[in-house]
Amino acid sequence: PVPTPEEAELELVRRAARSHGIGTVNCLADYYRMGVAETRRAVATLCETGELREVSVEGWTRPAFMHHEARVPRAITARTLLSPFDPLVWERARTESLFEFHYRIEIYTPAAKRRYGYYVLPFLLGDRIVARTDLKADRARGVLLVQGAYAESAAPPETAAELAAELARLARWQGLTGIEVAERGDLALPLRAHVGH
Repeated sequence: PVPTPEEAELELVRRAARSHGIGTVNCLADYYRMGVAETRRAVATLCETGELREVSVEGWTRPAFMHHEARVPRAITARTLLSPFDPLVWERARTESLFEFHYRIEIYTPAAKRRYGYYVLPFLLGDRIVARTDLKADRARGVLLVQGAYAESAAPPETAAELAAELARLARWQGLTGIEVAERGDLALPLRAHVGH
């Protein structure tokens, strides 16, 4: 049966909460681009049923809500390049509060005013965003171009090697046979050593 609008809103917020583990009303609303008022109503219902509970997060000024199944893992071994549209970085205030990572898409910024590049992907390693890369696929030559590579202030020593491995995976997935790293960015030189260019 087709759910009512209220049932649909409740289910979307339930899914957003399960995906986030913890978030503010704004975080949960943004996950499916819902209105804040509808999300707030659904959050209240999910708190009443025990699926969510209100918690405070150090450094956050707004109340947060934690999904009842959320757990802190013993270790996080993630390694991936994030799309600018990935839920992990889409809601910029959440990204800044969780990762202390200021991120903006610069594709609409004039070239002379761009800080990092045209199409910049954050690099997640473990539980931190440790770098960002400006990437472009040169399909005619079969090469993944790293037009800029920048380490974040807390990037661990293995960042260049881990990023090189992830770039190789991305190149294979895109059907590209090589990787070229330009000289732009503080991570470019160490990254070149790991990709062989």
